[in-house]
Amino acid sequence: MSHFLMVFTAFFMLMTAAGPAGSAQPQPFLPESCDPRLQQGLENCIAALRLNEAVRTRNLSVVLVDITDPECPRLAYANPNHMMYAASLPKIAILLAAFERIDRGEMELDAPTLEKLKQMIRRSSNDAATEMLNRVGQDFLLEVLQSPRYRLYDPEADGGLWVGKEYSKSSARRRDPLHHLSHGATALQVARFYYLLETGQLVSPEHSRTMKAILGSPEINHKFVKGLKTLHPDSTIYRKSGTWQDFHCDSALIEHEGHRYIAVALSQSPDGGRWLSELIVAMDNLICRPESVTPDDPTRVASMADVRRRSNYPPRTSSGPVE
Repeated sequence: MSHFLMVFTAFFMLMTAAGPAGSAQPQPFLPESCDPRLQQGLENCIAALRLNEAVRTRNLSVVLVDITDPECPRLAYANPNHMMYAASLPKIAILLAAFERIDRGEMELDAPTLEKLKQMIRRSSNDAATEMLNRVGQDFLLEVLQSPRYRLYDPEADGGLWVGKEYSKSSARRRDPLHHLSHGATALQVARFYYLLETGQLVSPEHSRTMKAILGSPEINHKFVKGLKTLHPDSTIYRKSGTWQDFHCDSALIEHEGHRYIAVALSQSPDGGRWLSELIVAMDNLICRPESVTPDDPTRVASMADVRRRSNYPPRTSSGPVE
């Protein structure tokens, strides 16, 4: 996993911003937040789960950020800037654009709108996502993602979050300029979304809190949710996932045992759902119970993975985004 300092610098140069979406202020670099031990722990977990080949072939991207102390985040990653098709995960971008409209007084957060946003995120309703995208406007959404304030899609960082079509059978109107994806993401930019959310920097502190609440109470029990709720049912999860054919993605802000962390994983494999369910348990232990799975001894991770493999994850096939 090369270029650590380059990616780390890009992450923290982008992580904080203030002011309206069309403006930008100087963004501090936080070198003291670099955590080689967490990075080594993640690398050992990936090895123990036998996912090194998936990382090498760029069929798996992972970002883990410990934000128990949000002013001193700790980062670990694999292929953080590799943009992949992300199915329904980029619906979080529609959520952000909707609240930008609401903040400007151009949309009302009434009960029906709130319910549509919850359906889009918690149930991953394609109908609700298409309706909200049309209300927000695709051009406006892409302007928000590429704005100096957010830079959640950044050509200099190999892309990021992108929504170039409705969640329907319609053709893509605006594919991303770098990779020509209709619904794409990089793990790093998704992690930035959650960091900005947790620190109240998406639209406003009040709107960030409302968006976080909408991301809570996920209603689809697979991947990160299945892995965590099986072994750690006390975890609080704010989450958006995505699935289409052999693309399996998940992203979450997780609160557990007094810790808070961001986990993002994008994969392309029929086994991706299982990978993510196992990986989140290993990452949770790295953050919350480092003494039980130390960076020097990943054998416990492998043992947990063997237990998790008893679960059945059939390949998903569909002509469009499943969730």
